[in-house]
Amino acid sequence: MNRVRAWLLGCALTLLGTPALADLQLELQASGLDSQQAKATQALLDEAMGKLPPGFKQQLNRRVRVSWSDNMPADAYGQASLVSTLELNRRLLPSLTDGSAATERTNRPHGTVREELLATVLHELTHIYDRARLWPSAENALIARCKRQQGTLGKVGLPEACRGQAERRFTLSDDPRLLDLAGWQQYVGRRGEREQHNGQFVRSPDSYELSSPKEYIAVNMEYFLLDPSYGCRRPALNQYLREHFGWAPQQDTCAKGLPFINAGSDFARQPLGEIDPERVYEVDYLLAEANQNLVSRWGHSMLRLVICKPGRPRGPDCRLDLDQSLVLSYRAFVNDVQLSSWDGLVGAYPSRLFVLPLGQVIDEYTKTELRSLASVPLRLNREEIENLVRQAAEMHWSYDGNYWFLSNNCAVESLKLLRSGTANPRLNDLDSIMPNGLLAVLKGRGLADTSVLDDPREALRLGYRFDSYRDRYQAMFEVLKKQLPIKQAKVEDWLALDAEQRRGWFAQADLRTSAALLLLEQASLRRQLLLAQDEVKQRYLNAAALNDGSVSKADATLRQMLANSGFLSRPAELLDSKGYGLPQPQERKHLEQVSSERQAQLLRLSTSLDKEVRALLEPSRAREIAAVEANVKQVGEHLRALHKAAGGLQL
Repeated sequence: MNRVRAWLLGCALTLLGTPALADLQLELQASGLDSQQAKATQALLDEAMGKLPPGFKQQLNRRVRVSWSDNMPADAYGQASLVSTLELNRRLLPSLTDGSAATERTNRPHGTVREELLATVLHELTHIYDRARLWPSAENALIARCKRQQGTLGKVGLPEACRGQAERRFTLSDDPRLLDLAGWQQYVGRRGEREQHNGQFVRSPDSYELSSPKEYIAVNMEYFLLDPSYGCRRPALNQYLREHFGWAPQQDTCAKGLPFINAGSDFARQPLGEIDPERVYEVDYLLAEANQNLVSRWGHSMLRLVICKPGRPRGPDCRLDLDQSLVLSYRAFVNDVQLSSWDGLVGAYPSRLFVLPLGQVIDEYTKTELRSLASVPLRLNREEIENLVRQAAEMHWSYDGNYWFLSNNCAVESLKLLRSGTANPRLNDLDSIMPNGLLAVLKGRGLADTSVLDDPREALRLGYRFDSYRDRYQAMFEVLKKQLPIKQAKVEDWLALDAEQRRGWFAQADLRTSAALLLLEQASLRRQLLLAQDEVKQRYLNAAALNDGSVSKADATLRQMLANSGFLSRPAELLDSKGYGLPQPQERKHLEQVSSERQAQLLRLSTSLDKEVRALLEPSRAREIAAVEANVKQVGEHLRALHKAAGGLQL
């Protein structure tokens, strides 16, 4: 017994006499180095230690042995082992020692050899930190609980908080939140399985980050620690790392406004705009109702940013500022006149985030496609709203995915943006591939307030609903029937008449009926233009198949327009490859100039195309369009004459 006591006492004294490692230590293996080489290497390691977050060094409380190796590829800078060694490429030691590495330029992202060496040390230490499973206590408890539950219940029975947690093996690189931000989103309907392809490759600081989540976190730690503009370029990831470490390096002050390219059809306006997240009052789920077209049979999902006009305090009145609202719409970028259902099914079209003015979206759906829009507020707190706006801006500049009609469509893309942008836990295990289905599940989770649609008249008045013009056209047609002895029963029958047949009734119309006639003639013109568009498309496709040169001029103009309009959905092509993330003030000046030039070119091409396409119309269609345009003019003049005769105000 005395012998056991003596052994225990000796162990205790040994432990007390051995200094515990309270922090990370980088121990240089100086064997084979002269004094200058050792001094230069130690200075590099000291600088790296000074860059690391305090929490990083405290948690990774181990000794990492650093040495120079001759057994590395020529283009490699360094590599860490799984646990506690770091080797640097000895080929770079001479220039580090004589100081020339500080000015020697490379073709790599950080510029000089010394900066690349510093970034390499930080990069490889991040790998060691990531592999060490240094989870905070609460996160560690969650992971352990989720592993037990998955072992007992399987994936089907896991609560939403456990999605993606039961298989955790790394400190950061398999964190579900990081994967959402980094671009490895959840596959729809696969219980948290992650996509293999990362579509956030545009405006990347280093394409190596896209090779895996482990490399992604290591590359981003380089820029988080070394680039003062990182917080402005990648605000969501910057916030994630700040929160994880409870610390941030010295960083630039960011501009309030987030840049975007307005993809509206008004080519006369300046396309470069800014969104201030603080001016966004609410975010709505904007749903276009379904129609019979294959690609819109379940509706179309969008997000509406309800933005307050400058000077107006955030509040319900901001909903009246319709000209300020912007729509975030994931769409297939179709660089051809013909939308191919097969290409949509196999993901041949790029999926991109378009930023559009609300007014254009309303006209597009309610007037042209005769589909209603529902604008349903999402129950998000202030932080979630502003983070969602920032994430949307990042996706606008960095994302270029693949659009699949059935598995990565507008509903799936909108859900991924909501999940990554808000980090709302109620979205973790939510799945839907249908736009109308997504609204239903958002409502079921308490995230969408559909009560605003309960009173249709009030919903229209307050801008929660924008009704199809089909109902308005029918209402105007009922006005005609009350005063004029017309035989048609439905508005469609009236619009099917030739323009000259309708013109015979204009002289008999009073003031109210003339106003109704004007709206219906405008509807007829839109209908004729849609019919003309389809006819021209068919002629274009047939001529292309038969090598008919009759459409060659219009074809050349159209192809120029398609080639020049890509920047509206992929604005990063306006910038060079030097920057990354959100464009900064020095880049925005260049953006403003280049985008204006491209927009002016689109305006010229659009005007030319309008003339050339009209020349391709069948003579009967061209005559009917001209006749409807004459009707619009005649009814307008008749209406003004009646208004003047009634003593109306003349402007």
